[in-house]
Amino acid sequence: MGLLVTGSVAEEGWNRIAYEALKRVEKELGAKISYVELQQNPASFEKAFRDYASQGYQVILGHGFEFQDSAQTVAEEYPDTVFLISSSNVHDGKVIGLNTDSSQPFYLMGAIAAKMGKAAGLIGGMEIPPIKEALEGFVNGAKDASADFKVSQVYLGNFTDATAAKEAAINMIHGGADFVVPDADAAGLGTIQAVREAGPEISTFSIFSDQTEIAPKNILGTYIADYGQGVVRIVKGIKEGTVPTSNVDFGLKDTDVVKFSYNDKAAHPVSEDVRKYVEDVKAKIIAGEIKTRHRQ
Repeated sequence: MGLLVTGSVAEEGWNRIAYEALKRVEKELGAKISYVELQQNPASFEKAFRDYASQGYQVILGHGFEFQDSAQTVAEEYPDTVFLISSSNVHDGKVIGLNTDSSQPFYLMGAIAAKMGKAAGLIGGMEIPPIKEALEGFVNGAKDASADFKVSQVYLGNFTDATAAKEAAINMIHGGADFVVPDADAAGLGTIQAVREAGPEISTFSIFSDQTEIAPKNILGTYIADYGQGVVRIVKGIKEGTVPTSNVDFGLKDTDVVKFSYNDKAAHPVSEDVRKYVEDVKAKIIAGEIKTRHRQ
């Protein structure tokens, strides 16, 4: 299995997730692995895909939807290779999108906020599809729980500026938000800090990694996406001869990948009646009765 990333796998965050997934494939499935760090350049994407495919790599993961077009071009020449694309909904022969639908757990968070609070602020990193869809899920969950609940949104334009995230969170709190939730990778720490400093009446959630110890009174729950587990499951299937027949959308139905848990030690933990409401909507999301994103 080969891996293509833009940037470095050494940094915590997006690329690190893919690298750790690759190492798990090596350890758990006995695969020979390799990875390459690239600049944002479609010509280099094509060359890297072609290099791995020509060397007989059976699976190549392009970690980001920007790899999709290059994979589709190269796949025509290598019909025996499976090309997996992160954050993509593509399904074109053996080019298969793997997407973690964060709108589903964010819908649950929105429902909690609307049931417990007065208003919420959302702080996104880049205005790209995975972030926009997650925040859309939060808004839909909040509005379905309480039609009058107000939600404001800000995009930072990056995933690294924790100072800007903190300033945005402070402004939202001053504007009346008692829930402020980040989806901004490393920058999100600034939001958590602002919430902690504002006191126990302001709440938030941990996103992608458990940050409860940073603000134990304010964080009501944690959403973790174990993307590596999802990748291992899909690659194991490919190894055994089962190539997915559609794109793969990991959601709340995939309890090994998408995990949401409560913090019982928060200053105002989620009450039993709200938890029951959340369980009901979770079941409806899994059953397909509630659409969390792309509504008309």
